[in-house]
Amino acid sequence: QVQLVESGGGLVQAGGSLRLSCTASGSIVSINAMGWYRQAPGKQRELVATSTSGGSTSYADSVKGRFTISRDNAKKTVYLQMNSLKPEDTAVYYCRAEIAIVTPRLSYVYWGQGTQVTVSS
Repeated sequence: QVQLVESGGGLVQAGGSLRLSCTASGSIVSINAMGWYRQAPGKQRELVATSTSGGSTSYADSVKGRFTISRDNAKKTVYLQMNSLKPEDTAVYYCRAEIAIVTPRLSYVYWGQGTQVTVSS
């Protein structure tokens, strides 16, 4: 059984910062890509940032220069540092990870339960 547990969401004023964390636990052989997605009310879930096991990162254009994704492979944890937050960043943020549970050659996608981020104007 693999679980992704997120933390760090909350309410912040525009221009403020938050740091999200997501830790994987369970019977894990290896973790490949880890990332963050978000879903605002009435909108589709969208990619925010991803990080490969090798350290390559990518970001949505809307968060480039403001958000930073990082990971601690030893702790099986991915972080999302969010600076200069805007009201349009308000959403439920979900952690996503590609995790191998039997062999490193086969990964499955797991999602966290989501954490609410609300940015007031």
